Amino acid sequence: MLTLYSYPTLFGVADNNGYGLKVFAFLRLAGVPFTHEHIFDASKAPRGQLPYIVNGEDTVGDSETILAYLTQKYRLTIDAQLSKAERTTNLLVTRTLDDLYWVMSYSRWKDERYWLLFRDALLREHPSLTVDGLAKAKEFNAQRYYYQGIGRFDPDAAMARGLSDLRAIADLIPAQGYVHGEQPTSIDAAIYGFIANIYYYDIDTPLKQFVVAHDNIVRHCRAIHDAVKST
Repeated sequence: MLTLYSYPTLFGVADNNGYGLKVFAFLRLAGVPFTHEHIFDASKAPRGQLPYIVNGEDTVGDSETILAYLTQKYRLTIDAQLSKAERTTNLLVTRTLDDLYWVMSYSRWKDERYWLLFRDALLREHPSLTVDGLAKAKEFNAQRYYYQGIGRFDPDAAMARGLSDLRAIADLIPAQGYVHGEQPTSIDAAIYGFIANIYYYDIDTPLKQFVVAHDNIVRHCRAIHDAVKST
């Protein structure tokens, strides 16, 4: 059976990383049977990054590559009815979520206003982790942020960038239904992967304050959350 390898749970979501939760939600919404292995060590993953899947002899990494592989392998129809314009919108939203990822990660590992709360939440939920181990991960992430660019922002400027991403998403999500109609598609799974890791995140960052203040985002997040839990 297909196996999804991704980061562990946190605050009640199936993966505390937006990309892994995106793949998890897609698999559930598309009705593909799979097992879910939660890991911290990404050394065996393609490109050394989570999530990845193993399906027989196939090992596939990168969330978008995984979704494309699954769609072709299982002839999934979750996006079959989308127009060319809707597929273009999906690409633009995916790139916006890529930008939001860095701000979300920064808010956890680098922003000193929230770092200790995040660290302690990880330690509570995952006793195998250690303070020293997480401190090393914090240093590693600081290097990633610096070379990516977000690490050169001060905390308020970093948050402002993420809030701009969230405003674009808020303008896209309808008051009822999903991004492209009455049924969820892959882009709804992608948005959920990131928004759920803000909305259910039990630390009051500016990102969470924005999400909570927008009923359409909260409704969308809860709808997908309920669907992927019950499917």
